Amino acid sequence: MRKFTKDELFYMSKVPRLNLVNCLTGYKSANLIGTCSESGVLNLAIFSSVTHLGSEPPLLGFILRPTTVPRDTYKNIKETGYFTLNHITEEMIADAHHTSSSYEEEVSEFDKTNLEPEFIDNNKVPFVKGSPVQLLCKYVNEYKIEENDCLHIIASIETIYVDEKVLKEDLWIQLDLGNVVTINGLDGYCVPKLSDRFHYARPDKPTTSML
Repeated sequence: MRKFTKDELFYMSKVPRLNLVNCLTGYKSANLIGTCSESGVLNLAIFSSVTHLGSEPPLLGFILRPTTVPRDTYKNIKETGYFTLNHITEEMIADAHHTSSSYEEEVSEFDKTNLEPEFIDNNKVPFVKGSPVQLLCKYVNEYKIEENDCLHIIASIETIYVDEKVLKEDLWIQLDLGNVVTINGLDGYCVPKLSDRFHYARPDKPTTSML
């Protein structure tokens, strides 16, 4: 095992430190957040920090880096109050990764990639066509993380769209059937496969498979 101390991280050059630290928490979710500005410009950006916050009511959150530079996703959400969350499939990864490029505000990432916007139920914010899990989300709140000036954005899940091929009878979503990817660090993309699924764990009872 190789050891890294806090002091070593402090003196390490930027790129190796980013690579190392961004891998430490394990695989992360891979999502595209779609927004629309008040002037009608569509925006699409990849995020690996989306987390489940609760199911009653359905809430999720994601981390936004400091707004010391323009953040079109944040600006659009604050203007309109809504955004979409779209799972990334293996076929999308090159284009999804490209959305991390810094384009000017008036440039839509949809125009710079092969990803296509999809407008469902007359919503003005764009979904990503072909994504097997798509969510319409509404801004609820934000909390500043004082230690690094990031923002934790909190949103309610307003509408859920799930491809029936990944949806089981008990409404569990088997993501590997949709080739949904995860992110390893900053720039690695992996396609997980289901190994097992277990019944609810209880003290002193054997763990039993549902498959």
